[in-house]
Amino acid sequence: MTVVLLLIVVPQALAACSISVTGVNFGTYDPSATNSNDSTGNVSYRCNQNDAVTISLSRGNAPTFAPRQMHSGNEVLNYNLYRDATRSSIWGDATGGTVVYFDPAPPGRSVTVTVPIFGRIPPGQDVAIGTYSDNVTATANW
Repeated sequence: MTVVLLLIVVPQALAACSISVTGVNFGTYDPSATNSNDSTGNVSYRCNQNDAVTISLSRGNAPTFAPRQMHSGNEVLNYNLYRDATRSSIWGDATGGTVVYFDPAPPGRSVTVTVPIFGRIPPGQDVAIGTYSDNVTATANW
C-alpha cells in the first residue's frame, strides 16, 4: 500500500481578496484496486469587491497537465485535478485543453466562496510503497 498526500501551496495575490486551500489527500493507494482513487479538496476565497475572480492551478512537478505526477524518490504516481465531479475537465491554466475557475461576479464583502477540487488517481499503477506528494500552486487573479 502507498500513502499519498497532495499539498497545494497558495500565494497571496492582492489585498482586496483572501484565498485559502484545503489540499487533496488521497489516503492509501492500492495498486491492485480496479477502481480509481478519488478524493476532494477545495479552494476558498473572500473578496471586498465584486470584480471577477479567476483561479488557476499549476502542473506541479509534472512536465504536463495530463497527467500530473506525484513523486516518492524516483517513483512516479500519475493523478489529476479536475473542476467537475465527473472528472472530465482538468483544472489548469487554460492551456493544453485545461480549464480555470472563473466567477464573473463574486458575492463580495464578507462572503466566503468555496470551490471544490476533484482529484483522481487512475487504477493499475505499479508503484513502490512510500509517501507520494506534489506541490501545486493555486493562483488567483481579480
